[in-house]
Amino acid sequence: MSTRKSKAGFALPHLKLYRSGASSQSVLVIKSGPNVQPTQPSSAARRQTGLAGDLDTAILRAQENLLGLQRPEGYWVGELMVDSTLVTDTVVYHHWAGKVDPEWQRKAVNHIFSMQLPDGGWNIYHGGPSEVTATIKAYLALKLAGVRVTDGRMLRAREVALRLGGVPRMNTFSKLYLALIGLFPWEFVPTIPCEVMLIGKWFHVNFWEMSNWSRAMLVPLAIINHFKPTRPVDVNLDELYPEGYHERDLALAPDPDNLSWRNFFLWLDRLHKFAEWFAEHKIHPFRKRALKNAERWMLDRFEGSDGLAAIFPAMLNSLIALKVLGYPDDHPEVLRAERELKKLEHETEHDVRIEPCFSPVWDTAIVAICLHESGISEDHPSLKRAAEWMMDREIRFYGDWIHKNDAKVEPSGWVFEYNNKWNPDVDDTAMVLLALRKIPTDNPAKRDECFERGLKWMMTFQCKDGGWASFDKDCTKNILEKVPFADHNAMLDPECADITARILELLGYEGWSASHHQIRDALDFIRSHQEPDGSWYGRWGVNYIYGTWQVLRGMRAMNLDMSQPWLLKARAWLESVKHEDGGWGERCNTYDDPVFKGQGPSTASQTAWAVMGLCAFDDPEIPALKRGIEYLIRTQNPDGSWTEEETTGTGFPKVFYLKYDMYRNAWPLLAFATYQNIIKRASNREKGDVDGRSHPRMELSPQVVKNAGHA
Repeated sequence: MSTRKSKAGFALPHLKLYRSGASSQSVLVIKSGPNVQPTQPSSAARRQTGLAGDLDTAILRAQENLLGLQRPEGYWVGELMVDSTLVTDTVVYHHWAGKVDPEWQRKAVNHIFSMQLPDGGWNIYHGGPSEVTATIKAYLALKLAGVRVTDGRMLRAREVALRLGGVPRMNTFSKLYLALIGLFPWEFVPTIPCEVMLIGKWFHVNFWEMSNWSRAMLVPLAIINHFKPTRPVDVNLDELYPEGYHERDLALAPDPDNLSWRNFFLWLDRLHKFAEWFAEHKIHPFRKRALKNAERWMLDRFEGSDGLAAIFPAMLNSLIALKVLGYPDDHPEVLRAERELKKLEHETEHDVRIEPCFSPVWDTAIVAICLHESGISEDHPSLKRAAEWMMDREIRFYGDWIHKNDAKVEPSGWVFEYNNKWNPDVDDTAMVLLALRKIPTDNPAKRDECFERGLKWMMTFQCKDGGWASFDKDCTKNILEKVPFADHNAMLDPECADITARILELLGYEGWSASHHQIRDALDFIRSHQEPDGSWYGRWGVNYIYGTWQVLRGMRAMNLDMSQPWLLKARAWLESVKHEDGGWGERCNTYDDPVFKGQGPSTASQTAWAVMGLCAFDDPEIPALKRGIEYLIRTQNPDGSWTEEETTGTGFPKVFYLKYDMYRNAWPLLAFATYQNIIKRASNREKGDVDGRSHPRMELSPQVVKNAGHA
């Protein structure tokens, strides 16, 4: 393997490469005959020199900050910050389970009130408007905790909840939680039949056509749906029905078009409810077997994972399912489920907040890339420890992906969390490979084998239309979005431009040709998903800034001609949404209405994305690009970090968002490094060296490349 060599420790080699001397006054040199005479720098040159010096300092601070955040084991992990609903759901669960810790509940109340908006409601992303489900969940949790309904904060919350439509407008899963404590009738909760586990893959709509995360949430919910374990509480929500408690507001509204898939599934739901009568009387022909299958599926997936799917909703649902299946409180599986949920909590003297999951693999890969790209040597102990930690996390197990991907490929891949062996995903795998290719480690052969397995595994997940999704292959049957319990907006796992472009970035660095059939299909996918204004939708980051940056970075890595009109259109869009302060920002409301794209307070992470998108055009003199670099330098804190309150990560668009705390400190460093690289290339071009490629490929054998391309 060939890797770019840089000085050890905190050296900043890229800056040295384009400077012609130690003095900042010696940048511009004119040769006239045998003697070299320094000239007086122009004001523009002085500004450029000043920017370079500030950049040096900013990079050093950012590196030191990130290196100081590394855990002794070698990984990085930042907190995932979310809305109030995880805490409110946990309060409800404690009351359902009959195990309320008054001290914990006091802290939960403090946390919930701390997130209340001035208008009295609760939102689902920073700076967003009050949202009905989050508001009613918070109101209920506070009421269960003993807060009086006459409290001014509760009165404001009540007004907002009613204005937004009240309980009837809550999503399906939230209504199921209300049914658990007797606050919503089960007959109006869409049925989640266990028998879906019995449908073979030959049927067009079957269990494995649902997204990875939906399967993990729905299996325990199907068990809960069978038992309907109502444990009434001594409060109600009658005051949150705008027109009183009436059946017309409880039932799901049909589609005005009589002949529609939604109406078909609503009719099918009524049929399921009729079948539930047979199940309740133990004469349902398939229910016993289906329940056993669901229980076994869930128990199997506890193994090798930090809870079911290692994500909060599935973990909480599985704990409830264990209890309704009759597992005693001291059963090892119950204790393990409770322990894994507890790990997600951050409890202080006055507050408790909950993460939806942990992100060590994702964060470690990103930080390793940023550090190496910014000049930290691949031989630095921190990067070597990080690479070893990531290699140890490779999933050498045939997980649930095999049900949608029948390629004859050796198991590999990485997950987002610490342990989740059933669910390696493509996006994390691509990011890890981007990191590993930079760090040979003390055992290059082991690294090479790990890289090759991961690459071949990842390439088999390309979908029919040329794109890549996150977990599964061709998980795109839109009919599933019409089922009554699909309002969490996550039934499918569609291909997306951001993941596809990240894979193209990796393949470009590895020297894959744009004429390769898989890359050709991927490029067609990318082009077909460009918006009319030149931007791309961002599935896993907010939003069009994220998608557009990643596509442009991927196209540059593929060495495409960046002067093509469709790419220049993307550049023009990025330039058009730059803010007056030199930064970029965008909020989650763009998922509800694209008219807001590119609008929102400037953030460090989104400015870094936009900067890297513009860097793809290899012109360090782009005014918007220089303003972006200046913004990042200006807003950096003395300790090398950045402050960022906005939500820039996407879970389920329109439903659930995340703030990755590591993003604010990592992405700006990569933006700085990328900017340095294009300055170096510009300098080389002036000298007649048009090399341009800054990421030497990792040499793979021809057979490996062939197998990866045809698996």
